Amino acid sequence: MRNPWPLDEPMLVDRAAERRDAVDLAACDAIVVRDGRVLAAGGRLVELAPGVQPAADLRVYLGREGQRDIVALVPADPSYGSEHDGIGGERMVGLRDLLAGFWDGGADGARDHELATTAIAIANWHSNHPRCSLCGDPTVAAQGGWVRRCPRDAREHYPRTDPAVIVAITDPEDRLLLAHATHWSPRRFSHLAGYVEPGETFEQAVHREVGEEAGITLTGLAYLGSQPWPFPASVMVAFRASTEHTAADVDGDEISEARFVSREELDALVRDGQMVLAPKGSVARRMLEDWYGGLLPEAVPEAHVDV
Repeated sequence: MRNPWPLDEPMLVDRAAERRDAVDLAACDAIVVRDGRVLAAGGRLVELAPGVQPAADLRVYLGREGQRDIVALVPADPSYGSEHDGIGGERMVGLRDLLAGFWDGGADGARDHELATTAIAIANWHSNHPRCSLCGDPTVAAQGGWVRRCPRDAREHYPRTDPAVIVAITDPEDRLLLAHATHWSPRRFSHLAGYVEPGETFEQAVHREVGEEAGITLTGLAYLGSQPWPFPASVMVAFRASTEHTAADVDGDEISEARFVSREELDALVRDGQMVLAPKGSVARRMLEDWYGGLLPEAVPEAHVDV
């Protein structure tokens, strides 16, 4: 990509895996997380000291920053943070609403991004995997919340991440392929993407998904970067590629429309509201802006559109 990829450096908070069994989780500062949301104020994570934390259903060790340890805390009260407006205006906020600020927030944003995505991903895993897959008995959190152990058969269960691929495709005229998925809201367009299936590489998944959804073949496939995407448990692996095709043959099942657009066409489509693009802070947006050559246009408010 033209600009440095913001997630290709080591993590800013040391996960300190060797401390997971040793730390008193109730004595750590906490990030509150539940149902894909985190406690935030002014676009930044709110961290609570031990004395002001709500009762917890679960604590997971996130790591060590300087001389302090940080945990993710799932509150026992499911309504915590949804209504109350604390001293700092904190409330539970969905990750999608925070991504743009994280992405543009420099080192502070990168640090909040990694803590929030980790907290949400691990909390989602605990919520979705409460029982042993072998015997069906309830499991208990262990090793600082990074394992669930079955008391009956002593089997250990570990968090999973489902890799997905996303690809920016250009034709011989350097037009970009944008597609509309059938389950999306109207006018929303983005790159082709899909989950990696067992037995295939990331690159093979790209070729298969593009062939299935748009009926085109690719050349020049190149890796761009990746981004945690805990909705609920993915990592998006980004590629770019070229094709000799100038039109797509969509499957009509997952993809209802796909078109190649020039930069000028994209500018017009977005400004008059005919096309809604990937949100700021997403890997898809980063790929779009890399091809576009800068910040993408914004839709013109309806009252100001020339007719």
